[in-house]
Amino acid sequence: MSQTIIPVSSVRLRQRAPGAASVPIESKPDWLKVKAGTGPNYQDLKTLKAGLGLHTICEEARCPNIYECWENRTATFLILGRICTRACRFCAVETGRPTGLDTEEPGRVADAVRQLRLRHVVITSVARDDLPDGGAGIFAETIRAIRAAVPDCTIEVLIPDLQGGDDALRTVVEARPDILNHNIETVERLQRVVRVKATYDRSMWVLRQSKVFDPSIRTKSGMMLGCGERPEEVIVAMRDLKANGVDVVTLGQYLRPSLMHLPVDRFAPPEEFAEYKRIGLEMGFSHVESAPMVRSSYHAHAQADRVPTMLPEGVIVAGETATA
Repeated sequence: MSQTIIPVSSVRLRQRAPGAASVPIESKPDWLKVKAGTGPNYQDLKTLKAGLGLHTICEEARCPNIYECWENRTATFLILGRICTRACRFCAVETGRPTGLDTEEPGRVADAVRQLRLRHVVITSVARDDLPDGGAGIFAETIRAIRAAVPDCTIEVLIPDLQGGDDALRTVVEARPDILNHNIETVERLQRVVRVKATYDRSMWVLRQSKVFDPSIRTKSGMMLGCGERPEEVIVAMRDLKANGVDVVTLGQYLRPSLMHLPVDRFAPPEEFAEYKRIGLEMGFSHVESAPMVRSSYHAHAQADRVPTMLPEGVIVAGETATA
């Protein structure tokens, strides 16, 4: 199959966290040490991905769970190229100025899903602030292509904030993904420290508005611990997510990708993550994935079939007011 690829230029934008290079990389506690091992499924997925010219966030973001997930034939496909227009201080994805789109990427992603015989797939992207719709159209095309190729596969999308574009968000939601994920990443006080060009209120708007457009859609969001947050701030953020109708919450430990990134403030112990899980379930979230190694897509396949949807507070459907 021929490809129509418009060239992309990359200009790496470093340093992401001023002064960070003077802080040595932190030594990980034992509970964060992962044994690297590659089995036959890992190699098969790597070969297939390369053959189709696709990217995964597992590689680009240096996810520590890549060996486990790939061996279980689970991967999160990265669309809209490898170059992000933002330079968030926690993220390992390459930053620069992308100048085009691969217009046949949605079909190749669908082909990979078919060949891997996936029951659940996660699609994410770099931020594309250079595009009028933030890449929403390619997200929608990818969802539709997967539906056509593998009708029984559930689809989760992990989207950027699309710069708060109402029409762009509607485009993604109306393509009918099963789960829409958008991460707030950290507590409200630390947004400007951790993220670039993103705001807490805008992220909450994305999650809330998704259910205004489609009350049946399931929504999900996540945070990292270890960026300087306080426990009470984490709980407030969880309450805000609940108030905006979020169904699934993920919490994991921030791990510093390089000297150029935000230093780790602390390593939260497993017991602290377990306590947040207990609190989240008491709040009424349908599912809480909370442990040091958890990332947005970790065990996503296990969540897809059993997550009922909730509505944001005050959203009216069929004449009734939701009080999520």
